[in-house]
Amino acid sequence: MDEDNQILAEVRETFGKGAARKLRAAGKIPAVIYGHGTEPQHVTLPGHETGLLIRKANAVLDLQIEGKSQLTLVKDVQKDPVHQVIEHLDLIIVKRGEKVQVEVPVHTEGESAAGTIADLDAHTLLLEVEATHIPENVVVSVEGLEEGTQILAKDVVLPKGASLVSDAEALVVNVHVPQKVDLGEEAAEEAAAEAPAEEAAEEAAAE
Repeated sequence: MDEDNQILAEVRETFGKGAARKLRAAGKIPAVIYGHGTEPQHVTLPGHETGLLIRKANAVLDLQIEGKSQLTLVKDVQKDPVHQVIEHLDLIIVKRGEKVQVEVPVHTEGESAAGTIADLDAHTLLLEVEATHIPENVVVSVEGLEEGTQILAKDVVLPKGASLVSDAEALVVNVHVPQKVDLGEEAAEEAAAEAPAEEAAEEAAAE
């Protein structure tokens, strides 16, 4: 674990919405640490540093709490829906070498065969990995794949040390030819169908 993930956390003594608002105004983020049979611990984290680290999915933070190191996995990030400001974090205690289950983003690379598109059906896969070696993503190559090709979860090459928890038969990528809709022809057909009705209406009005 490198020191880039180290964050100085302060034990939080004040609670409630008002206290949390004051913390956020001071550029800090309230957080709660759960897990391993311990009582939930309330801490305060530096907003800017924490915000940079948790941009990565499944970030592991090495919290320095009163001189002690505590590894935690970011489990939930609550943001203000309008201003996108981080309001609160839920952190889970993890140990080095411990296995954890996390949703890891799926990325595609390459171009499927001409005229086809590769749709990503599963944007994440649930994997079991070492807490201190969580992959940022899994990559699926769609290079040259023909129409009708389907990549299932069991076909995805996983990073070393990772095992699949998601359904092995779950569809991850589907390669197909996009449907062409020729609005010109449809519009012409509709107009032709409506013309006799309009003529009949005009004749009725003339009578």
